[in-house]
Amino acid sequence: MRILLFAGKGGVGKTSIAAATGLAAAGRGYRTIVISLDSAHNLSDSFELSEELFEVKGEPVKVRPNLWIQEIDVQEEIKRHWGEVHSYIAALFRASGVKEILAEELAILPGMEEVSGLLYINSYARKGSYDLIVLDCAPTGEAIRFVSLPTILEWYMKKFFNLERKLAKVVGPFVERIYNVPMPEDSCFDSIESLFNRLEGVEELLSDSKVTSVRLVTNPEKIVVKETQRAFLYFSLYGLCVDGVIVNKVFPAETSDLFLREWQVLQGKYISELESYFSPVPVFRLPLYQREVKGIKALQELARDLYGDHDPAEVFHPEPPYCFAKDDDHYLLRIKLPFVTKEEVELSKRGDELIIKVGVFKRHVILPKNMATLTPQGAKIEGKTLTIKFGGKEDGQGKERRR
Repeated sequence: MRILLFAGKGGVGKTSIAAATGLAAAGRGYRTIVISLDSAHNLSDSFELSEELFEVKGEPVKVRPNLWIQEIDVQEEIKRHWGEVHSYIAALFRASGVKEILAEELAILPGMEEVSGLLYINSYARKGSYDLIVLDCAPTGEAIRFVSLPTILEWYMKKFFNLERKLAKVVGPFVERIYNVPMPEDSCFDSIESLFNRLEGVEELLSDSKVTSVRLVTNPEKIVVKETQRAFLYFSLYGLCVDGVIVNKVFPAETSDLFLREWQVLQGKYISELESYFSPVPVFRLPLYQREVKGIKALQELARDLYGDHDPAEVFHPEPPYCFAKDDDHYLLRIKLPFVTKEEVELSKRGDELIIKVGVFKRHVILPKNMATLTPQGAKIEGKTLTIKFGGKEDGQGKERRR
């Protein structure tokens, strides 16, 4: 089984590319489901489907041979998975004086949709329902939250869940009498525990590079490129493998229009930056089409332009090119650099970017915030891996150079 996450800034074309990928995979015989994790769903619009097909909200709908789509509906998910939790949170809002209808809306907490998505993924994986799960992720921030939730939930369940449950039993009656604030019933804790048990194993699924790959979708524009670099960093931090970057809406090369030529030069600059930054992860290009990409024919054309003869479920790059770690008081950055000796490596730092130069090749790595103020304090080669140690604060220039 394979899981593909399509992530990126809002409006870059994730939904069309996820839909086209699902369509191409289904055409190869894979039992495929495309799931929209974005609250502003438009997956069904990409396929030009009528609303009559979606008789039960949030359920998978078969749209082609071997192809299903699913748009998660948070209201339906609350009924299925969050009933007790939602009722308690709404009661808290009502106790504070919030009107009932508003309390019901406010009780839909950030993360409920993402957890619902994780529940479906884990359920489909356990049952072997599909060969390929394609995720049309929400914009970058929510996508990062989506992949971070298994780790956060596990930490909460191990550290605080049992303590909170015991405290609610002991002090709950006193709090309710004195402050007139409702305390969670035992059934509320049962509901949370049940949700957590149903998520067991999903973190291993997402971090297994043979199963799960992230494909970042971007446009050749400065702000979008920067966000794509940030997304790459955070997915790497959470142990997910990015196996491709898709540059969408590239202007055609064959044009005599002066206005478009200037855009071509600018786009060419950002595409070169992307290819340099993400190497050895492959960078794919998609043209700016004359018409909206919607409907089966348009999606099939997009899939051909993107994948050619390649299998869309293929792992295009099998391992993360770098990872971060902490050893005692030092932070470490490990980078795959085969056939390189320590003497060939030159490091420099500019703001929150580490610049690694090997001969005429340069690689830029954006550092996490807790490492951005530190200086490189040494480097060593172990096998095919370059390990860089960080410590201390950077100098006043914000730069440090080592050999």
